[in-house]
Amino acid sequence: MAKIQTAERVSQNDSSDNFVYQRSLLAYHYAAEKVSGDILEIGTGNGYGVETISSKAKVFITVDKNIPPVDTTKYNNVEFNCMKVPPLDGFAHNTFDYVIMFQVIEHIRNDFLMLEEIHRVLKPGGKLIISTPNKKMSLTRNPWHVREYTLAGFQNLLNCFFTIESADGVFGNQKVMEYYNKNKRSVEQIMQFDIFNMQYWLPRWMLKIPYDIFNRWNRQKLLKENTELTEGIKMTDYYVAPADDRCFDLLFTTVKK
Repeated sequence: MAKIQTAERVSQNDSSDNFVYQRSLLAYHYAAEKVSGDILEIGTGNGYGVETISSKAKVFITVDKNIPPVDTTKYNNVEFNCMKVPPLDGFAHNTFDYVIMFQVIEHIRNDFLMLEEIHRVLKPGGKLIISTPNKKMSLTRNPWHVREYTLAGFQNLLNCFFTIESADGVFGNQKVMEYYNKNKRSVEQIMQFDIFNMQYWLPRWMLKIPYDIFNRWNRQKLLKENTELTEGIKMTDYYVAPADDRCFDLLFTTVKK
C-alpha cells in the first residue's frame, strides 16, 4: 500500500486529524442520501467513504492517483482505478448516474477540463456532487491547492457545464467553532514569523514541505492542549445549510446541462 505523507490526506486513525476528518465524512453521508445507480468518485483519498457510497450504488468506481489504505475488493460492486485526472481516460460518454468529488478540484490545475470530463461521462440528467474548501474561511495559503474558491467564483465555474440544484455549505456548531478559533490563533502565532509574507509569493513547490511540517505540528499541539475538544468533535457537530461566506466547505449538487 502507498504511504501517504501529506497532511492533505486526513486519517480516521489520527486524533489530530479529527476536526477535518469528521467534516470530510459528512460529505459522504450527505451524498448517500441522494445517489443511486452507477457512481464514479474522483479522489478516493483514504477510502473512508467507500462503504457509505457503495451501499447506495449498483456499481461504484472510485479513482485516485494513490492506492487507498482500504481493501476495496471486499465490496462486490466496487472497482478502484489508480489514475491521474483529468482526463477521465477509459470512461465512455454518458456512463454514470452520479459523480462525486470531495476536496479535489482545488488540487486540479485545469479545473475547466476536469468539469468538462465529468460532464462527458455523466448520463443525460446525471448529477455531480462536489465539495471544496471555502476560501473565505482559510487561515493561510495552502500550497497543495492550485487555487481556492469563493462562493460566487465556484458558482460561476460550475455554471459553465451544470445547472446548480443546491448550493450548500458545511458549517460547524459551537464546539467546532471553538476548535476553529483556537486553530486560528495558533496559526496566527506561527505566521507572525513570516514578516515578508513569503507564503503569498514563493512558488507552491517550495512551500509544500514546510507547510506540511507546520500543519502536522500545529494539529498535534492543538490535540495535546485540547485533547477532549479535539477528540470530542463528531460528524453530527457539522451540518449542511445554504452556503455563505461562513461555511467551511462549499458543497454543491449540480445537474448535467
